[in-house]
Amino acid sequence: MLPALAFYALSAVAIAAAFMVIAARNPVHSVMFLITTFFSAAGLFILMGAEFLALLLVMVYVGAVAVLFLFVVMMLDVDFAEMKKGFLQNLPVGAIVAVILLTEMILVGAASLSGEATSVQPAAEGVSNIRALGDVLYTEYAFFFEAVGLILLVAMIGAIVLTLRSRDGVKRQNISDQIARTREDGVELVDVEPNQGIG
Repeated sequence: MLPALAFYALSAVAIAAAFMVIAARNPVHSVMFLITTFFSAAGLFILMGAEFLALLLVMVYVGAVAVLFLFVVMMLDVDFAEMKKGFLQNLPVGAIVAVILLTEMILVGAASLSGEATSVQPAAEGVSNIRALGDVLYTEYAFFFEAVGLILLVAMIGAIVLTLRSRDGVKRQNISDQIARTREDGVELVDVEPNQGIG
């Protein structure tokens, strides 16, 4: 009884918060409702036994993406109220897309319940969801996991190289000169006469 009540409560909060994301006029309020939606979805994942997805949703989307949205909204001062004026005009197209996505999710759910769409073996009894995922990720798919890490490393180095270019009039830091600096290079003793300033 308690899991069913928790499911309906979290589902209601998630649906209401998701609607308020697009209905709220204040963009900061929209981001806050988005964070509420993510937390409610994480609770639903925990009820399903998918703790890893719940933690991923909270850490990645709430901790990074939603906070990034909030900073962008607050720094750029985007007038979202002006952008939402054509919301009612696009409502029929959005409703059609929503019906198509809902139909696809219902079909996928029906296929998975009948056992036709899944070939994944269930985890052994007493093994948590995160441990089972880690066993598969670091044994069967270890090469692909390392390849993804290498690709992300190359992308990070490429982004640094592209943005770290020399420009005229911009001071650059020279680590070797800073380390080799001595007291004689950085300190100058000046003998100032009484009642006189430095010229």
